[in-house]
Amino acid sequence: MGVKAIRGFKDVLPNDSARWQILEHKARDIFTSFGLHEIRTPVIEKTEVFARGIGEHTDIVEKEMYTFQDRNGDSLTMRPEATAGIIRAVIEHKLYAASPLLKLYTMGPMFRHERPQKGRLRQFHQINAELLGSSAPLADAECIAMAWEIVRSMTDATVRLEINSLGCPKCRPLHRQDLLKYLHNAMPNLCEDCRRRAATNPLRILDCKNDQCARVMKQAPLPKHYHCVDCASHLGLVLDYLEFMDIPFVQNPYLVRGLDYYVRTTFEIKSPELGAQSTVAAGGRYDGLVKMLGGPDISGVGMAVGVERLLLLSPPAESEGIDLFVAALGREARETVIPWIHKWRMQGLAVETAWEDKSLKAQMKQANRSGADLVLIVGEDEIDEEKAILRDMKTGDQDNVEFDSIVDTVLEVFD
Repeated sequence: MGVKAIRGFKDVLPNDSARWQILEHKARDIFTSFGLHEIRTPVIEKTEVFARGIGEHTDIVEKEMYTFQDRNGDSLTMRPEATAGIIRAVIEHKLYAASPLLKLYTMGPMFRHERPQKGRLRQFHQINAELLGSSAPLADAECIAMAWEIVRSMTDATVRLEINSLGCPKCRPLHRQDLLKYLHNAMPNLCEDCRRRAATNPLRILDCKNDQCARVMKQAPLPKHYHCVDCASHLGLVLDYLEFMDIPFVQNPYLVRGLDYYVRTTFEIKSPELGAQSTVAAGGRYDGLVKMLGGPDISGVGMAVGVERLLLLSPPAESEGIDLFVAALGREARETVIPWIHKWRMQGLAVETAWEDKSLKAQMKQANRSGADLVLIVGEDEIDEEKAILRDMKTGDQDNVEFDSIVDTVLEVFD
């Protein structure tokens, strides 16, 4: 048996790549309209970037990261998410010094050692946005709006925006204290993972997918019951702004995220059509993360769209043909058309030609397979007369075109 891809790592084949390009193009357009700029960070970082940023007691850090030692003995990790690496870059290059507000986006692969299944891969791709420098509720709403518009631009499937507030450092300790008291009595009825989380990351138990745990947590104290005045006001304004933008939402008081850095706003966009892995996009506010990683105390909010999951909800892309196929018969004809082809390509036309000597019949078959709108035919007779045949592949109509004017004539057709 030949060599195959690693389990959980998937090839993106040419038939699928068109949809990836459409999604990436739409996301870039949306980010540009919101004033964001692209940043590209390495896929490998020092492990401490993620251990400190995500949280040492999260499932990602404890069980899912691809971590290894390099030849110098340094512990390195393939990025499991984008935010921590972007914050590291912002701090290292002091991007905050040039502008009090930073609006950044990135696209690329992430890596987590999870059990592969539909909508869950070990190498997966995300489209991320990070808004740094403001704690204003409108920043949260715009971050959510970008995620919503990217998802809606690619699918007509049923999707739902769920939103919650986790509170802030002022009100969260009170909630944690009462939650731990509740969990102490509920411990025997929790799953093994939740019993472990109770000592390290109890908030995650609120959204455990285990049915027994979900029933137990129905009576648990919730973050919303502990919101301070500022947190309640912040959430209220975020919801108001979403209504102003006609973005529908539901409040889910059990919604939390698996990363320690979230405070206040947290959200997910879900689709029941994806089954167990229903989250298409997610994010929230992470005030304090920049300071935690060694930078100044500036606020931030971000989001990520799961590319593979969103494309599971997207219709197949229509195959696009080329603009022009040039059928050159013989060496002299090929040498005649090569300068034309290069000029057309440099003007943005998609042009193909046969590399080997082939009959006209074989080249016309190749033109059909390529989906060409037009075919230009140049053979011995055309060389003698200095006129090429330009055929419309949809109508079958054809005209003779003088060599002297052929470059401009073809360009005018596609203008």
